[in-house]
Parts: sequence; C-alpha cells; structure tokens
Amino acid sequence: MNRNALRQWINVLALVGTIVVNALASILPLNGKTTGEISDQFKVYFVPAGYVFSIWGLIYLALLAFAIYQALPSQRDNPRLAGIGYYFALSCVANGAWIFLWHYGVMDWTIVVMLSLLFILMAIYLRLGIGRRRVAPVEKWLVHIPFSIYLGWITVATIANATALLDYLKWSGWGIGRETWFLIVLGAATAIATTVSLTRGDIAYMLVIVWAFAGIAVKHAGTPVVAMASWVAAGLAAAMLIVGALVQRQRRQASPSEEGRE
Repeated sequence: MNRNALRQWINVLALVGTIVVNALASILPLNGKTTGEISDQFKVYFVPAGYVFSIWGLIYLALLAFAIYQALPSQRDNPRLAGIGYYFALSCVANGAWIFLWHYGVMDWTIVVMLSLLFILMAIYLRLGIGRRRVAPVEKWLVHIPFSIYLGWITVATIANATALLDYLKWSGWGIGRETWFLIVLGAATAIATTVSLTRGDIAYMLVIVWAFAGIAVKHAGTPVVAMASWVAAGLAAAMLIVGALVQRQRRQASPSEEGRE
C-alpha cells in the first residue's frame, strides 16, 4: 500500500471513529449528560437554540461524502487532496477529544482542543484554496463545500466555547455587563465572517454563520437587546454573503490569469 492509499484509509477510519464517539455522546450519553445539556448549564448568550445543532447531521453527511470521494482509486494521486496530508485525520482526533473533555468537565482544555480544531480546518481550507481555486463541480461539492460548512460552524463553536469557559471560570467581565460583552463578541464574529466573505466569496461558510446568528436570536428572544442584535447580525451576514460573492465574481473576471493561484 503506497502512502496516498494509506492516507485515504486513515481518513475514512478517523471519520468513522469521530462519528461513533459523537453518537455515543448522545446515545449513552457520556458521563450522564448530552452535549447540549452541558451547554445549557452556562449562562452565556452566544449559544443558539437547540435545533441549530442539527447542522451536525449535515456536517457529518458532507464529511462522509468527502471521505468516500477522497478514498476513490481515481483520487489517490489528486495533488489537491494529497496536499491536505493528514490534517483531516488530525481534525477528527481533535473533534473526538473535545467530546470527552466537554462531557467529563475538563473545561480548561476544551478551548485548547477547539482552537486546535479551528486552526487545522483553517489549514485545510487554505491548502484547498477554497474561494480562490476553480475545481470541477464534483470536487467543489464533495471537497470544498464540506470544509466550508465545517469551518463555518467551528468558527461559531470556538467563540461559544470561549464564552462558556469564561462563565465556568466565573470571570467578572471587568465590570462590563453580559449584554455588552455579547455585543462585542457578536461584532467580532460578524467581522470575521465579513472578512471571509470579501476575500473568499464563500457562500456555504456564510450560510452557516447566518444560521447560527438566527439561532441565537431565537434562543434569546426574551432578551430584546440580544435578540435584536443577533437578527441584525444575521441580516448583515446575509447581505455580506451576496456582496462577497459579487466581489469574488468581479475579481475572477478581472484577473482570469490568477485563477487557481494562492
């Protein structure tokens, strides 16, 4: 078995392991509580309504499609997939490790692992050249879009994890109110999403952000400041989705020779 074939199978097995761990976290559940029940213990605003977490089903279906596609003999020597190396397998390890840390209350380390997962996905995103490199439709749908969705959600999850950890540590917020801190964090998240949209024109990534912001508004409908700000942020993200796509389209038309370069 050559090294590319080995990588293909490791990626498949790593994803299967991650899906099993996540399934057991809900079915058993691990340590007697589901992932969502633990999340609800923290008094933070940057957490969406429960239905929003159903996006994990879409993420895992998309990643399964990627795993099967990259495992095909015809993709064994695909230079773009080879360029990812073992980053995908590492992301699966980080995902599974976070589940155990979260369920067993090792909160300090959850943010370390979550940040590791975020940076690994960013590395994959950049190596694939998502939003910058034109690929065949099948590769776009089975490689680029799965990682756009995954990175979008982990961007939100990392911020939520950080706010939960601060609540766990009983951080005073330097005397600044919870609502004010929420507005600051929401503004930072919106700025990050805007940057991705303007530089990559990534529609899938932005749709995830809109989904998450709307979910926060729904969950905290009883807190007008939080709900209104979240709806505004969701609207801005939706607008930037369109603007980013148009900017990217103009960029490609203006510099066709640059297509495919990083």
